[in-house]
Amino acid sequence: MSGHSKWATTKYRKGAQDKARGKLFAKLIRQIEVAAREGGSDLSSNAALRTMYSKARDASVPSDTIERAIKRGTGELEGVRYEAVTYEGYAHGGVAVIVECLTDNRNRTGAEIRNIFSRNGGSTAEPGAVSWQFARKGVISLAHDVDEDRVMELATDAGAEDLTDEGVRWLVTTAPSDLAAVRGALETAGLQVESSELTLVPTTTVPVEDEGEAKRVVRLLEALDDHDDVQAVHANYDIPDPVLAQLAG
Repeated sequence: MSGHSKWATTKYRKGAQDKARGKLFAKLIRQIEVAAREGGSDLSSNAALRTMYSKARDASVPSDTIERAIKRGTGELEGVRYEAVTYEGYAHGGVAVIVECLTDNRNRTGAEIRNIFSRNGGSTAEPGAVSWQFARKGVISLAHDVDEDRVMELATDAGAEDLTDEGVRWLVTTAPSDLAAVRGALETAGLQVESSELTLVPTTTVPVEDEGEAKRVVRLLEALDDHDDVQAVHANYDIPDPVLAQLAG
């Protein structure tokens, strides 16, 4: 789940106990299958597959599991055929939400996603209603003990757009086409990359300053994120640090 990066930080701190590894693996494997089906099994020529391969390895998905997923995607092994579908909507307070899914039954998934929005005080919207408030970016996470000037120099020279201090990590933002090159430059220089992915970054944010409102927003986002077909949830909330501390506590 992604939105204002400070909530991502909180999720990172508590994610180990909140998110079952098996569910995370299943979502990553599904994304690998689709990337392989659409672009082939060659990592050097299939940028989407290369990104998903790195993301899966960052999450400690075993190499043989990844290879089987690629083979299912290319048809070498039998597997389910998934299609990508995106839903848009609003959480409490007008927070914009985008839900990216991979499903083998569009009708079932659509009904279930609409139900999750409704049960948690949100509402779905027409395609394009909120997507204009987001931009596709590459995001690379590095441990915070790395020197800021060194990260900035290496990332900027490789084509990165921005560096953000998240308190427990550095986040490097890139254009989608520059993600692999920037990650490669950082790793070649000996820096340990925690993760890298293509994601949607909000171009505008909605302040959510009341703890009760923040809880309602987060409840919806976590319910969506927990759905098996949901691969990513993006939202443009801006929750202050003190409120985040209460939610994380």
